[in-house]
Amino acid sequence: QVQLVESGGGLVQPGGSLRLSCAASGFSLEDHYAIGWFRQAPGKVREGVSCISTDDGSTNYADSVKGRFTIFRDSAKNTVYLQMNSLKPEDTAVYICATGRDIVLSPGWFDIWGQGTQVTVSS
Repeated sequence: QVQLVESGGGLVQPGGSLRLSCAASGFSLEDHYAIGWFRQAPGKVREGVSCISTDDGSTNYADSVKGRFTIFRDSAKNTVYLQMNSLKPEDTAVYICATGRDIVLSPGWFDIWGQGTQVTVSS
């Protein structure tokens, strides 16, 4: 079965950190050019957070997370990670990973989607 499974979400205080994981099963992440992280808060559209090329490791970040979030991959584990530091309440959302055709922060470029993991930043 082809699927992406996210984990690592939770409740964290402002200024805290979390590391999200996106594990692929039934296929290799290397079969897709890009892996992206998106997020969706209640009542808001899904927005791109970050993505990484499985070809050369190039990355792309939304302006709102630059300098705070880092995307990286472990090919041996068939997993992509999102390290999130200095978290803010406005980062609260369901975080979803997906495979895509290019490192652009637009959901339309992505096809296989996971179910998401909830991140809540609150004191």
